[in-house]
Amino acid sequence: MSAREQRQVASDAGLSKPRVVVEAVRLADREGVEGLSMRRLAGALGAGAMSLYHYVANKEELLDAMIDLVFDEIELPPQEADWQSAMRQRSASARRVLASHPWAISLMESRTAPGPANLRHHEAVTACLRRAGFSPLMATHANWLLDSYVYGFALQEASLPFDTADELADMTEDVFLPLLPADEFPYLNESAAALVAAGFDPAEQFVFGLDLVLAALEPLRASA
Repeated sequence: MSAREQRQVASDAGLSKPRVVVEAVRLADREGVEGLSMRRLAGALGAGAMSLYHYVANKEELLDAMIDLVFDEIELPPQEADWQSAMRQRSASARRVLASHPWAISLMESRTAPGPANLRHHEAVTACLRRAGFSPLMATHANWLLDSYVYGFALQEASLPFDTADELADMTEDVFLPLLPADEFPYLNESAAALVAAGFDPAEQFVFGLDLVLAALEPLRASA
């Protein structure tokens, strides 16, 4: 065995599937999932590209494991809370996790070989809704609606050109308002000025919309 091969074997010896998956998530966090390849992942791990196939058969299996890791970071709805509080806590946790892993948003419900954390998460959400009195069909509707809201908000939030209330206020005053003369866009001008005056925090929009969704679902639970 050559010296190079000996160094490669020594490097690969520290690999494990959890380490491979964690590094893949870190790489996707930095560069997006489109920047993830087995060769680039191997380089980040200091390993040979072919050695990764001892732990994941292909990129699809790697993505399954990565999404499972993301699901594992999301808090499960607490059993001791009422259903709205439980789903509010779970949804807020999902939003925070997806803010850390924006590449995962479009993949969360796309996996055809879901891992244990993925299944455990969906079981816990369904159990929360069923125990609250939703029928099996209505629990599915509620789960789908909540996920659509959380994923949609996370996707929109990831593309916003600002992160904080102060940044939004500065951008509104310096960029948006000059583009919205009151004589041509009276309502948009009025809305933009009102947001600045109120110190509007875009983070509050998530809770506002989530509470509306939960309130709309309550009669469906009662009717079931």
